[in-house]
Amino acid sequence: MSKIGVLGTGMVGQAIASRLVGKGYEVCMGSRSAENEKAVAFAEKYGDLANNGTFADAALFADEIVFNCTNGHASITALELAGAENLKGKVIIDVANPLDFTNGMPPKLLFCNDSSLGEQIQNHFPDSMVVKSLNTMNCEIMLHPEGIPGDHNVFVCGNDSGARTKVSELLQEFGWKADNIIDLGDITAARGTEMLLPLWLRLFSKIGTVEFNFNIVRKP
Repeated sequence: MSKIGVLGTGMVGQAIASRLVGKGYEVCMGSRSAENEKAVAFAEKYGDLANNGTFADAALFADEIVFNCTNGHASITALELAGAENLKGKVIIDVANPLDFTNGMPPKLLFCNDSSLGEQIQNHFPDSMVVKSLNTMNCEIMLHPEGIPGDHNVFVCGNDSGARTKVSELLQEFGWKADNIIDLGDITAARGTEMLLPLWLRLFSKIGTVEFNFNIVRKP
């Protein structure tokens, strides 16, 4: 199995890294410091398939795929620390959202309408292939879609069709049905998926659980 880098040690990064190890991938969890306690604990917990280091260590470790699981407001900085050369030619799966909590709840979006975090990352790292996905749901649903009964959808978008296909194949390893993965095309579609977050947050506040997702129902 290939080696995958995961940038970020929060709930999403931990969940994705753990799921990847469970699927047999070698994973390096990266953070600002090689001594990050959460990353060290991850490596100790999962043994031979798990590693930890800096953002640069994780990006260099990856064969083809790097997950950006950092906070959206700090993602560009984290990826710059990872290093453009270490990310060159690799797929960056961007699961982050550009949420601005400066003025409390509900947060605003740092970018919207004419840009997105996905686009910002692609512009900063033109030699990488950015694919936006998994950002419209809770991390447990990302990795265990069967936890929600019936059909529901996950979106992918990015400028490189081969990268989108590669991400879709990985999503199927997580349990997503091929028919429930919607390819939205180029990275500008990230504007729409990121703008779902204000709605997602309002739904969460109303229904009191994160165990829900969006389902696109087509007319027969």
